[in-house]
Amino acid sequence: MTIDMADRIHNEVRRLPDLLAQEVLDFIGYLEYRHGLKNRSAMEDLTMAQGDAMRHVWDNPEDEVWNDVPTR
Repeated sequence: MTIDMADRIHNEVRRLPDLLAQEVLDFIGYLEYRHGLKNRSAMEDLTMAQGDAMRHVWDNPEDEVWNDVPTR
């Protein structure tokens, strides 16, 4: 990545609130994993972080019916 591109990304992310900046960081990790730039354990860490960040969305009374749906 060129310095110019890194600066452009940095300038865009600096304007975001922390919560959105974290999403950008998570997406970067996903892209690295998807393109073979990061090992699987890093992706597992990212998945765990996503779970923590989204727990308030997933764990609510309206969504309880989904708890018993098989994932595989």
